[in-house]
Amino acid sequence: MKTVVTILQLLCGLAIILIVLFQSGKSQGLSGAIGGVADSFLAKNKAKTIDAKLARATKWFGAVFLVLTMILLILN
Repeated sequence: MKTVVTILQLLCGLAIILIVLFQSGKSQGLSGAIGGVADSFLAKNKAKTIDAKLARATKWFGAVFLVLTMILLILN
């Protein structure tokens, strides 16, 4: 059981690393915020972009990683 959870945790950690590497930096959107760019079509549909999906996936994989870590702590 402990080995299965450890393997799942390893795969989840690798997935988090890959997802974070595929995300674009937050500084790319900072110049538009400072310049006062009005809401555009892309800003209204920001929840449907790839970056938003990657950010959501990061949160889910992070939560699963945390749960697997807690399970490993209990099994020891």
